[in-house]
Amino acid sequence: MDQASKLINVKDASLWASKHLGKHVSVSNISYLIQYGRIKKYSENGSTLVSKQELEDYYKSYNGSREISWRNQLGDDLNWALSFDNYKEAETTKHVHRLHPYKGKFIPQLVEYFLDSHTDNFKHEVFFKPGDLVLDPFCGSGTTLVQANELGIHAIGVDVSAFNSLISTCKINKYDLNDIQNEVNRITKVLESYLTNSHTLEFENELLEELYKFNNQFFPVPEYKFRVRNRLIDEKSYSAEKAKEFLLTYNRLLERYDIELLKSDPKNFLEKWFIQPVLKEIDVVFQEIKKISNQDTKKIIAVILSRTIRSCRATTHSDLATLLEPVITTYYCTKHGKICKPIFSILKWWNTYTKDTIKRLRQFDALRTNTHQVCVTGDSRNIDLLSRMQIVNPDLYALLNSRGIDGIFSSPPYVGLIDYHEQHAYAYDLFGFERNDELEIGPLYRGQGRDAKNSYVQGVSDVLLNSKKYLAKDYNVFLVANDKYNLYPTIAEKSGMMIVNQYKRPVLNRTEKDKGAYSETIFHLKEM
Repeated sequence: MDQASKLINVKDASLWASKHLGKHVSVSNISYLIQYGRIKKYSENGSTLVSKQELEDYYKSYNGSREISWRNQLGDDLNWALSFDNYKEAETTKHVHRLHPYKGKFIPQLVEYFLDSHTDNFKHEVFFKPGDLVLDPFCGSGTTLVQANELGIHAIGVDVSAFNSLISTCKINKYDLNDIQNEVNRITKVLESYLTNSHTLEFENELLEELYKFNNQFFPVPEYKFRVRNRLIDEKSYSAEKAKEFLLTYNRLLERYDIELLKSDPKNFLEKWFIQPVLKEIDVVFQEIKKISNQDTKKIIAVILSRTIRSCRATTHSDLATLLEPVITTYYCTKHGKICKPIFSILKWWNTYTKDTIKRLRQFDALRTNTHQVCVTGDSRNIDLLSRMQIVNPDLYALLNSRGIDGIFSSPPYVGLIDYHEQHAYAYDLFGFERNDELEIGPLYRGQGRDAKNSYVQGVSDVLLNSKKYLAKDYNVFLVANDKYNLYPTIAEKSGMMIVNQYKRPVLNRTEKDKGAYSETIFHLKEM
């Protein structure tokens, strides 16, 4: 059989892959494999073709063996059904769940699995029903609150981080979308007017033109990545040589347009991680947000600005999750396989995220139920929920006072993994929120030593003990954790609870760079 007869077009490849894998594989999925050198691109009469055999070999090496490999590493008790590997990213980040990046959140399908009314081979009973009241004492970015709303369940969230509470609140708020659009249009005009009086866009446009020509010549897509993947080129030495070569052009443009980079003596996170033209634009937008009279509109547009500036930090594309050092020059990007540049203007991201946010709010509006959800800033170890609800939401206060909370679904912080305030340090600097780093349970800066573990056990136990004051009889508590130190049996005992079941699930898509076999356990606790 000749080579041509073994090739298929991208559309047919998506249909074949969907049937082969038993789940939907889009044309975009196939294009991704081509673009990133997973499979080779062939051409015929201007059409893009791929090898069916190469595609089959790729899926065999990656998907076919992954479940077996992970079970061998993590144990046969791994519940692969809870991997939700049949969901596309657009579904695991649906509507308001992607209003703002947040490190360490669980996917909405996991919450739905335990809160909804279905049963299956693993979940033998229904734990919650519409009209119930659920608590998330480690609310994070509000995933539990949003899914509770979708399912017709009332919910209360508590988080020690003021910014986390803002994100959660903005996800569940009901908005005047026309007011948001009008304010966005007004602020965008102000930003565009500011930019017409600067040289930033001229500089960036010329820089992009030079990058386009240079990358097309030395890092052609997809040929370059295919050659790297198949070891036909030494990526490290070649990319270093070309990055150094392009720096001459970059420095020449900086000098011509008189572009300032970082401040020489940065006094805070913003000054350290943002190039000065970006800092000035951030201030322009922030001053306009202050003028907004509708408080709900003001909050959601503040979150849009936060999401925007997070994407504009002076770092490489591959280090967005874990910052290393500020990058203020052009550089070889391992993620994209070409020379990339720092961000010099927020306009592009601001326009992208304003449109995306309004679209997502509208999508959630079509799904939301007439139930109550609220997130408050506080320490779940000692917060008086009745007093707080009486102030912020009388309807939830009435429910809480008359019948109590039916259960908990939450993911406590992991020991020594994330500093939850520091991951959004830019927002604390900009908005002036009070930081409560010292109240975090299990933060990264305390490490994973014996004292840190003991403090973690006591902290989570205290949260559960305080929560029990408000729990109804026959409550159900679900805690999601990677308990590699086997701390949760002790936590349950100290809280006067017992672990009645455990669901061990593979975590397939993680923010961190480590893509090795990884699992977490959903502990089901009840009164002892």
